[in-house]
Amino acid sequence: MRKQAAKKMPLAPDPRFNDKQVTRFVNNVMEQGKKSIAFRIFYDAIDRVSTITNDNGYEVWKKAIANVTPAVEVRSRRIGGATFQIPSEVRPDRKISLSMKWLIRYAGERNGKSMAEKLAAEIVAAAKGEGAAFKKKEDTHRMAEANKAFSHFRI
Repeated sequence: MRKQAAKKMPLAPDPRFNDKQVTRFVNNVMEQGKKSIAFRIFYDAIDRVSTITNDNGYEVWKKAIANVTPAVEVRSRRIGGATFQIPSEVRPDRKISLSMKWLIRYAGERNGKSMAEKLAAEIVAAAKGEGAAFKKKEDTHRMAEANKAFSHFRI
């Protein structure tokens, strides 16, 4: 075990929106270290969102992230030989991380030509409160609600 927690590397804000959260999202989109391609995918997706919704694509993306962000999750814990799903609050940093990963994962599973198209469609759906990523959040909350009886086992 570490004696000291690992230091967080500071993120550089992205060139277009000057937002560190965009860089974090792009880092999740990135595969095999190809960051310029990941930025191109993200910016194309934002432009497509703008044309689809006739609204600021960046704002729609922020709303989508907010809609997909979970408040509670379940964690497995062994107590007396039995494994219980114990609901617990999600740390702020992990909330954002989960919402971004869900958006990207379910965008990739969509039907469409390019990743930019798929990501744009998933962002629009999440902003409206629809789509697979939003459903994942709802399922997570539902699971936590169903296992509320075990919340007294929380550490």
